[in-house]
Parts: sequence; C-alpha cells; structure tokens
Amino acid sequence: MSKVLLISTGGTITMVRDKASEALIPADMETFKAYMPELFAGDVHVDIQAFSPLLDSSNVTPECWVKMGQMIYDHYDAYDGFVVLHGTDTMSYSASALSFMLENLSKPVVFTGSQLPVGVLRSDAKENLLTAIEIAAAKDEDGNAIVPEVTIYFEDRLFRANRTTKRNAEHFSAFNSYNYPALAKAGVHITYQPHLVHYSDPQAPLRLHTQFDQNVAILKLFPGIQRSVVRAVLRTRGLKGVVLETFGAGNAPSDKWLYRELKAAVEKGIIIVNKTQCNTGSVEMGLYAVSLNLMKAGVLSGYDITTEALLTKMMLLLGETPDDTTIVRRLLGKDLCGEITIDK
Repeated sequence: MSKVLLISTGGTITMVRDKASEALIPADMETFKAYMPELFAGDVHVDIQAFSPLLDSSNVTPECWVKMGQMIYDHYDAYDGFVVLHGTDTMSYSASALSFMLENLSKPVVFTGSQLPVGVLRSDAKENLLTAIEIAAAKDEDGNAIVPEVTIYFEDRLFRANRTTKRNAEHFSAFNSYNYPALAKAGVHITYQPHLVHYSDPQAPLRLHTQFDQNVAILKLFPGIQRSVVRAVLRTRGLKGVVLETFGAGNAPSDKWLYRELKAAVEKGIIIVNKTQCNTGSVEMGLYAVSLNLMKAGVLSGYDITTEALLTKMMLLLGETPDDTTIVRRLLGKDLCGEITIDK
C-alpha cells in the first residue's frame, strides 16, 4: 500500500460553517476528517500533519515555505508522495518556492485546495483532495512515481507548480498554466503526459534549500508612470532584486530617465529581470526598439516565467548565494526545474 503524507497549512478547504454565526471558521483536524471519511477508506495510507494555527494563505511568508519544505524533507523516506493543503490566494507562490527548494526531488508533491469549504454541500474540496492523493501515490509499472515534481491539482487539471497563476476567484477552475501544458487531466481516468514531466536524477539525494532574501520588489510599468515612483522603488534601502513587469514582449517607455534609473540600479548591483505583463507568451528583448534600452541598462530577460516563479526563484537564489550576484544572474537565466522555456 502506498503511503502519502497530507500537510495541512490551512485555506478555504479546511473551513466549516459555524452554526451560531454562520461565518466560515477553520476546522480542527478531527472535524475535517469527519467531513472526509474517504481519506481513510481507499487503498492509500494517509497520515496528516497540520500547521498550528492554520493559516489564511494571505499571511503566508517565506518562513512558512521553509516549514513546509522541512516537513517534506524530514519525512521524505517514509512516504511515497506528499499533498499540501493550501489557500488558493498564494498557492502559486508557495508551490513555486517549493519547486526550487526541493532539489533532486523524485517524489510527487501535490498542492491543492478548494474554492468552497469542505463543509459546504457543493464544495470542490473532496474531488480536489482525493484526486491529489491518488496522483501523489501513483506509480508506473516499474514502481517509479509518475509525476515526481511539485505540482498543483485543481478542478480536473494537474499543472507544474512553477508554471501556474491563480486566474479566477469565483470559478472552480482557479488556476491555469498559460505557457506549459497540463501534466495530467482527470476524468473517469487520470490521463498522464509523461513526456511533459520534469525528472530529476533518481540517484541524487534530495537537497533542501531554505535561505530566502526578501529584499526584492515588483515594479509594474504603466502608461504615465512617474520617475518619482520608479526611483522610490529602485532606491529602496537594501534592495537586491526587482521583477520589472513590462508591456507585451518585454517593452517599456523609451523615456531617457527610465533608462538612467534602471542603469544606475544595475550598476549598484541590483538585479532586474524583465517579466511581461501578458499571461501567455515570452519576453523577447530587442524585438522592438522600445526594449533596447532595457538591454543596454543591463536588465535580464525573464523569458516566459510567471511572476510567482520569478519572485520566489530570485528570493531563494539571492538568499543561497548572497555574495555572488554573478551566479544569481546566471541561474536566473537558466531553467532549473521546468520554470522557463529558453529558445536555443
């Protein structure tokens, strides 16, 4: 029998309706299990560990990512796979972070949650959780994990975690992977796409990276953005990295002051990465003249990476290699675990 560790961090999926106030409140694990008897009725052995207190995902921090990663690392040899219950608001950030933290991962780590609490009649909680457990336990005919990477399962799709973005706050299909196909689709049967899966060296030992540097920022360009706004961000004390969200294929206003501010920041050692504001497509610096100044200023291309993946990758690389921005700049432009597509 396969063994799966269920890690509950909180989120909508773990909530029930309070009979007195009618408000949604976090359920204790015994109450949650009472709503999910199917967890213990199948052919997968499930153990549960929970954060205390459970978290609203809007309150998740890098310290929470480290706690999740440490729980997986500490129990890695005892289980065939892991499922993480998490609120949807920041799930893509947490799951992306774990994809970079868990180097040489050879077992499934499946994030899931729900749009309606487990205690609501029409909740999507049961289908999401039970299918996530099945995926976490799934093995091929040789006994190897079918999807040995960090993923998000939601509605009926399994996505690579560091390719996801939350796209909908209302519908059950809350997440999408705009620049990479689904790794599996669930219907009557779960149809996997093994050729799309990222495989690590199964002989390499799992390594856990836990050092995050939070001195980063997201600077989103918009028509009419003022120099004072850009300067306020780029001159933030202690700033080390910036996700620069640009237009279209990585374009920016051609104002000379913008070029000067970006160039001055890069020369001070701040790493700036160009990320398109479009969900689909990639940064192509130099394709249009309005992106040439970014190249001249020393801004790096983010290719087709998501904001969530770029931010967490940047934070981890800056934390793990604090004294060598050359390494950080090189690795930001390298595909580490399937997070970007780089044209050869």
